[in-house]
Amino acid sequence: MPEPSTVSPDPERERQSPTRSARWQMLFPGLSVTVLIALASAFLSEHYGAPAMLLAILIGLALHFLAEDPKTTAGLDFASRTVLRLGIALLGLRVSVAMFAELGAAVIVMIVSAVLLTIAFGILASRLSGQGTPFGVLTGGAVAICGASAALAISAALGNRSKEADQQMVFTVIGVTMLSTLAMIFYPILASLAGLDDHQTGIFLGATIHDVAQVAGAGFSVSVPAGETAVFVKLIRVTMLAPVVLVAALAFRSTVSGDLKRPPMLPGFVVAFLLLAAVNSMIAIPPIVADWAGTLSRWALLVAIAAVGVKTSLPEVFKIGGRAIGLLVADTVFLAALVLAVLLFVGV
Repeated sequence: MPEPSTVSPDPERERQSPTRSARWQMLFPGLSVTVLIALASAFLSEHYGAPAMLLAILIGLALHFLAEDPKTTAGLDFASRTVLRLGIALLGLRVSVAMFAELGAAVIVMIVSAVLLTIAFGILASRLSGQGTPFGVLTGGAVAICGASAALAISAALGNRSKEADQQMVFTVIGVTMLSTLAMIFYPILASLAGLDDHQTGIFLGATIHDVAQVAGAGFSVSVPAGETAVFVKLIRVTMLAPVVLVAALAFRSTVSGDLKRPPMLPGFVVAFLLLAAVNSMIAIPPIVADWAGTLSRWALLVAIAAVGVKTSLPEVFKIGGRAIGLLVADTVFLAALVLAVLLFVGV
């Protein structure tokens, strides 16, 4: 009687499957915490109007004790790094070359100049106040480009994984989100007092308010044309994220201490951002795909900022001090004054 045939197990498959399973078991506790925080933040934001990013980081800060549990460490690290990079990369589908052509050369030059000058001002002010160049790049870039998203991306590119760097990033996210909310309320009033028309108001709001949601809120509170122009200008600022992050990564790569792994010459999430932007420029992306990508990006960033909040000690954040608050305010005022001056005295 023939012996039943037996299939010898694949040793490679046996090695990989338990590893993946163990990996997800290790990630699940911390990752699930960040997802729950993101869901709670989105719910509260939808019902009470507060910025979801701000709510996520505040809830995360309140749950800092979870960062001391070894069970959640791996998941929190995964959310604050890998999920963050995914969210930033997907922003590439929101920009295209066609945007530059529609706005015109004068507006493009003003936006690019305002971003670069604000970052330069942030670096100078930070160094003069004794807070160092990296913090100046972080705060200046967050104010100049796209608020919390820029702060997360620039912090990731700097390659500094110390607790101090995380605290500075959390402080910057909280600061720019609160300032952006105030700008959403008061900048339309300022534009009206300055005598700007709807088109100029849209340019002013889109070029100065930090976060996209607040830009839309401020612009459409004035008029539909002002809102559409504001969002369009804001997306042009978002395109500056990739080159600024790339330059920051190259500039600070050599400053990472020898016992830490240096960040790559070209961060992977920047490459993905540029590739997706190129695809969006060459191919007509279906609106439903762009909408899904935008939604996934927002949720990824919300999960990432929740993880950063959990990992950060609020008392330590407060130790950053009044000079850091002054720096963020100074960056914000500089950007608004610069753009308003161009619109009033140069004209675009």
